[in-house]
Amino acid sequence: SKAAIARAAGADEVINYTEQDFAAECRRLTDGRGVDVVYDGVGRSTFDKSLDSLRVRGMLVLFGAASGPVPPFDPAILNAKGSLFLTRPGLAHYIAAREELAWRAAELFGLLERGALTVRIDATFPLERAADAHRALEGRQTTGKLLLAIAAGDR
Repeated sequence: SKAAIARAAGADEVINYTEQDFAAECRRLTDGRGVDVVYDGVGRSTFDKSLDSLRVRGMLVLFGAASGPVPPFDPAILNAKGSLFLTRPGLAHYIAAREELAWRAAELFGLLERGALTVRIDATFPLERAADAHRALEGRQTTGKLLLAIAAGDR
């Protein structure tokens, strides 16, 4: 179902990393070149293959750790695999200053208003079921954003 959602959102190719060697598929689909960027929200179980999927000077954006944190590694691996770049961004570093938060929020809501960005809401949980929402995320049962709803009387 996640592959169908990705295709509906405009993906030209979809690789199920649990069923296919996604590094090999990335190489095949790019005639051996590798991809420009990998956005990896899984972590430990996909990290090595994410690096193997990249072109020379490609970028790995590690933004999650659904399978666990990536263990320490020798940064020389980045050189050996093609002078790769690795980043582990955190939201707090992008909204630390009030001005930047306002700028980013205005850009985001502008995209939403123009219909240039679609947010897929998968489910809404009452706040008292926040633990259920967290379990759904951990269990990879989601295909979009989860919302926690606060009852009007709880504000």
